[in-house]
Amino acid sequence: MVNADIVWASGTDGTVIRTVDGGRSWSVLGIPGAERLDFRGIWAWDADSAFVMSSGKAEDGAARIYRTRNGGKDWTLALEQKTPGVFFDTIAFWDRRHGIVLSDPVGGNFLIFVTEDGGNTWRQMATPALSGEGAFAASNSCLAVNGKKEVWFGTGGASVARVFHSSDRGSTWSVSETPLHPRNASSGIFSLAFRDRKNGLAVGGDYAQPAGTPLPNAISTSDGGKTWRAAEIAAVYLSAVAYQPGSKRLTAAGSQGIETGFPWRHIGDFNVNALAYSVSGQGWAVGPHGKVYRESIAIPARRVRPSLKPAN
Repeated sequence: MVNADIVWASGTDGTVIRTVDGGRSWSVLGIPGAERLDFRGIWAWDADSAFVMSSGKAEDGAARIYRTRNGGKDWTLALEQKTPGVFFDTIAFWDRRHGIVLSDPVGGNFLIFVTEDGGNTWRQMATPALSGEGAFAASNSCLAVNGKKEVWFGTGGASVARVFHSSDRGSTWSVSETPLHPRNASSGIFSLAFRDRKNGLAVGGDYAQPAGTPLPNAISTSDGGKTWRAAEIAAVYLSAVAYQPGSKRLTAAGSQGIETGFPWRHIGDFNVNALAYSVSGQGWAVGPHGKVYRESIAIPARRVRPSLKPAN
């Protein structure tokens, strides 16, 4: 999300699309040599500058990040990992120079890649993981950044879902257990959102049981992630959550539809993988088979019931 007009999205088979007119028309931007990659993360600054991240096994050549500076006309390889076990889950930036990429564990450690020069070079760091623990590349939001240095990421697959926190752009980490106790490798925390450095919400569940799960599917914190409490939304799997800028309103979504709070209410049966808000408050969501949805209202949104409509 850049603003109400400029939106980038990515997906399977090397797909990257962009609109500069609020979704009325879209450009399909091909990346040579990336036709078989699964682009599960994208980060854009404007109509010209963007990074796109592929999720897949590094040993298969699928752990790559590409960059464009001219609106997708040309792409360069910004980062590629070939170490077996590396699997990129998410990419995010605090500003144009400082960014972070999270990988699933290798050798018992989550791998973190950070840049301090806008993606020209990357430094690798690590933090210990539990047996079976991993992150989920479902919506490019299993990791959240805030302010100039704060970052959190959520996990699943182990005996307890945890949230890692760093206040120095990933150099050091603390970790907290949550009320979520995954039963298998398909369950845990899938998405986090923070409206400031103290208040946040994480959502998830079990993507193998999307219509219902015994897990709490939402947890909240008011102390920066040190402690978490259950905040049930609905007994469904949720893959993404986002705050509307300038308000406390949250929107969460998954394969069973879209929920908005507070109080939580169901606003659509759309099958959604990811969602985001622009700084101007315009909401967008994407789902299977190239579906893109645009929220029909923006800030202020306190007196009207929000709805989503397809952005053709």
